[in-house]
Amino acid sequence: MTVAGTTAGGTPAPVNPLRDPADRRLPRIAGPCGLVLFGVTGDLARKKVMPAIYDLANRGLLPPGFSLVGYARRDWADQDFAQIVHDSVRAHARTEFREEVWKQLAEGFRFVQGDFGDDVQFDALRRTIEELDVSRGTGGNHAFYLSIPPKFFGDVIGQLQEHGLTDGGDGSWRRVVVEKPFGHDLESARELNAVINDVFPPESVFRIDHYLGKETVQNILAMRFANNLFEPIWNSHYVDHVQITMAEDIGIGGRAGYYDGIGAARDVIQNHLLQLLALVAMEEPLSFDAANLRAEKEKVLSSVVLPRRLDLHTARGQYAAGWAGGEKVIGYLDEDDIDASSTTETFAAIRVDVETRRWAGVPFYLRHGKRLGRRVTEIAVVLKRAPHLPFTETATEDLTQNAIVFRIQPDEGATIRFGSKVPGGAMEIRDVNMDFAYGGSFTESSPEAYERLILDVLLGDPPLFPQNAEVELSWKILDPVIAHWARQDAGSSDGIDQYAPGQWGPASADAMLSRDGRAWRRP
Repeated sequence: MTVAGTTAGGTPAPVNPLRDPADRRLPRIAGPCGLVLFGVTGDLARKKVMPAIYDLANRGLLPPGFSLVGYARRDWADQDFAQIVHDSVRAHARTEFREEVWKQLAEGFRFVQGDFGDDVQFDALRRTIEELDVSRGTGGNHAFYLSIPPKFFGDVIGQLQEHGLTDGGDGSWRRVVVEKPFGHDLESARELNAVINDVFPPESVFRIDHYLGKETVQNILAMRFANNLFEPIWNSHYVDHVQITMAEDIGIGGRAGYYDGIGAARDVIQNHLLQLLALVAMEEPLSFDAANLRAEKEKVLSSVVLPRRLDLHTARGQYAAGWAGGEKVIGYLDEDDIDASSTTETFAAIRVDVETRRWAGVPFYLRHGKRLGRRVTEIAVVLKRAPHLPFTETATEDLTQNAIVFRIQPDEGATIRFGSKVPGGAMEIRDVNMDFAYGGSFTESSPEAYERLILDVLLGDPPLFPQNAEVELSWKILDPVIAHWARQDAGSSDGIDQYAPGQWGPASADAMLSRDGRAWRRP
């Protein structure tokens, strides 16, 4: 007989952070609370945050009195803000639109007009929150979502503190949510952390990395630690190398003001890809609470080292003009508001090594680029070849290395690649794939990453949010690469490598792996 809360062997059952501990079949629902959204006019707020809030309400995961306050310079009334949210929900929500849900949610919408230095309007924001505590029963519990450039974080946080908005009092909570980038190098990240932590305690700071909210990213932990199939081979005895790829088939669009000077490495490798590396390489945590998950990820990031020859084990490039998806597209240097002499990379690839007993000698290759062959994010754990193949060379000439591939997007799932005999009289072996797809295996639709992350903020549940140490360790890894590229630029007038749109990056990226006797996967 199994006692509730234990496994058949009598050990405590693992707690699923998405379930109410009193009944793990029931999802957790946020208590009385509200959200204050700075940056309501931006793409992120309109395409991700606002629709996610509606989807949470539609799923019954927000309290009836939930409130949403928008703060911006626009000359809007409450009803104007409600219309903006309505249009965003209609265009981007994952769940169906239901009028009764919308009416209840919209009753809690408020808008405050002002800029980030406006003392009068931050006083108005405080009065608005106090009114909602009474009219909507939010109980003093409010999260401040800074969907704004990091250069304004200090201004907003300072105003929140000055106007008494950072402490709800009487057992209520106040939290702050910040979006990446978390600085542009180690020094700026430390400065940013100091600004935030001077006002909010670490447990009240939620740094959004939306990749960590994706179901398939969380499934890395499930597949690794819920199955005995993988753990015995999850080490340098069997793994040859790991490739982590995030490819986009689009250019920078209208993001020139943000992107130029940032580039692919800072934009994606420093946060998304190094977080994925940590989840793949970490040891089994004592539990899946925030402290234990964070401890294991920090151990991995502390163990990451760069090769001595960065000129041989890093690559970068810019997309050139050409044809992509049947359309003629312009090159990066021809995009609006991009300086013709810019050396900002739109493709970046690096090799790192994890110096632990488990991973000694196993290289990890990370790459991200725009205008590549297709939109895909995946982690490929490529295994070593069998030590002996009792077949003729012609029988196995089409056989590559076994691989376990986690597909993060867009076709969420996992694939195991292995060799199998081709039907017929001859002994001929080729690669085949055994595939698991979320869409085909579960009737439940996957929540959007921002749904999970916003709910976790309102619940005060931090396992999926990187803290100071993870951010700073990631910059320690990347800073030498950025500095190396800067030295290359200073010593050359040729610019950086170009690559054709629709391809998989510059030739230097292929050369980087071929020097190690390997090749990039074609996802």
